[in-house]
Amino acid sequence: MVQEKQIIECVPNFSEGRNKDVIKQITDEVEQVKGVKLLDIDPGEATNRTVVTFVGEPQVVMEAAFRCVRKAAQLIDMRQHHGAHPRMGATDVCPLIPVSGITLEECAHLARQLAERIANELNIPCYCYEASAFTPERKNLAVCREGEYEGLAKRMSTIGEKPDYGAREWDEQMARTGCTAVGARDFLIATNFNLNTTSTRRANAIAFDVREKGRPKREGGSPVGKPMKNENGDIIMIPGTLKDTKAIGWFIDEYGIAQVSMNITNINTTPLHIAFDEVCRCAQNRGIRVTGTEIVGLIPKRTLTEAGAYFLKKQNRSTGIPEEDIIKIAIKSMGLDDLKPFNPREKVIEYLLEDAEKKQKLIDLTVKEFADETSRESPAPGGGTISAYMGALGAALGTMVANLSSHKAGWDARWEEFSNWANKGQAIQSELMVLVDEDTEAFNRIMSAFGLPKESAEEKTARSMAIQEATLFATEVPLHTMQASYKVFELCQAMAEEGNPNSVSDAGVGVLAARAAVLGAGLNVKINASGLKDKQKAEQLVSEANILINKANEAEKEIMKIVEAKL
Repeated sequence: MVQEKQIIECVPNFSEGRNKDVIKQITDEVEQVKGVKLLDIDPGEATNRTVVTFVGEPQVVMEAAFRCVRKAAQLIDMRQHHGAHPRMGATDVCPLIPVSGITLEECAHLARQLAERIANELNIPCYCYEASAFTPERKNLAVCREGEYEGLAKRMSTIGEKPDYGAREWDEQMARTGCTAVGARDFLIATNFNLNTTSTRRANAIAFDVREKGRPKREGGSPVGKPMKNENGDIIMIPGTLKDTKAIGWFIDEYGIAQVSMNITNINTTPLHIAFDEVCRCAQNRGIRVTGTEIVGLIPKRTLTEAGAYFLKKQNRSTGIPEEDIIKIAIKSMGLDDLKPFNPREKVIEYLLEDAEKKQKLIDLTVKEFADETSRESPAPGGGTISAYMGALGAALGTMVANLSSHKAGWDARWEEFSNWANKGQAIQSELMVLVDEDTEAFNRIMSAFGLPKESAEEKTARSMAIQEATLFATEVPLHTMQASYKVFELCQAMAEEGNPNSVSDAGVGVLAARAAVLGAGLNVKINASGLKDKQKAEQLVSEANILINKANEAEKEIMKIVEAKL
């Protein structure tokens, strides 16, 4: 199984919204960190504050965050700062947000590491808030920022109010930089649901139906009744149906329609597709239709893949289809293109990051280009890459049979059984497609290692170590290909035995492709293992390869008997 890449978002808020040169110097720090994608810069004149958004893998985002906090401390003097927004430092807040492959708890741990580094290396005191807070009270940013910048001097000497990292007496440097709140929070999605009405009042009614806060309880149950209060004098609220949501209704002149505008503050509790369905239900109860959805800003990919799978399951359709197809279902189901075209490559964070880092990959070539590239007088791509691709094609064939079986007339009751097999097949295929490029990368590492200087004794030692490390990697990659390709047999056997009988030959071809992939990758394990100085390790890897070769030969014989009997 290919591990999902860890991606986090960082949204630091800097106490400068008017001086464009200062803002640019800060954001330049972000763009200088390789692997980080700067997504947005949002300066505010009245607030004298700029919100910056960037994403990437955890360690590079942490580095970019540290660098821009450092630059802000050099350029912003809090003694001169005035603005409409609450603030307590040159970098006021710096939250880390999970996007993919990482949990909120892991982000909270990273936030504490970042806060500690800022305090130790920059001498800027830091409070930890939201998920990274050390006490329940400090989960609330307002508690950490109480008294704002002007109250910091007193707080530094007050027990219970000192920062989590870098606590000390008020001094000249702190007077200049202030303090920073570093935290971790869930991803927030801002979305608007389009209605076939111009009535703001009705849009508000739907918003009150669904938002967590709900609506005031009124005397007589009338919309115009007096709000009821409890013994403490607080208005009694009737909760809405969706947790972790805030919503209002409004009319948009540009579109000539009313919308339910919603912020989803925890997409694990209330995913976008659940919010969409519930708004549809409540709208229908009031004689109104939701015609589509508008997403404001960027979203994690799983928002769309989870939605697509959800709507496919409602149709009793297989979810084991390509990611692109699942996302298309999500777009059409929620009407994301109702008001204007919706391009996932411009709205999904992972795709933006992927496109920013894009280098030519073999898997992005056409079939003809891939064959032509293989035929050229260069040793890579070679047999290892082709083996991985054959394994991927075997998985694709098994998956195809599963999807055909899931949708076969008269087999409606078995759709989920075959959908599960199709999902397994998609996972195997994805794993092997990564290995297509990884095998070529492994060869390139060996060539790079051989190209290292070898003049001095130190250089010779370093070169020799690099060659051995690269050779080990180039041996382990095809072994991984063998292991992944072997999984195809289980899929194709199930499809040969239980799948659509009209496609049994396709399952058979999948088996043949899988065997070729295992045996082909095995040849690469053996030839690369011969270059290892650690002979014990080499023997271990070759032994593992031989076991898989024998198992693949046996599996192919058994499954092909099943296939031949059904032809």
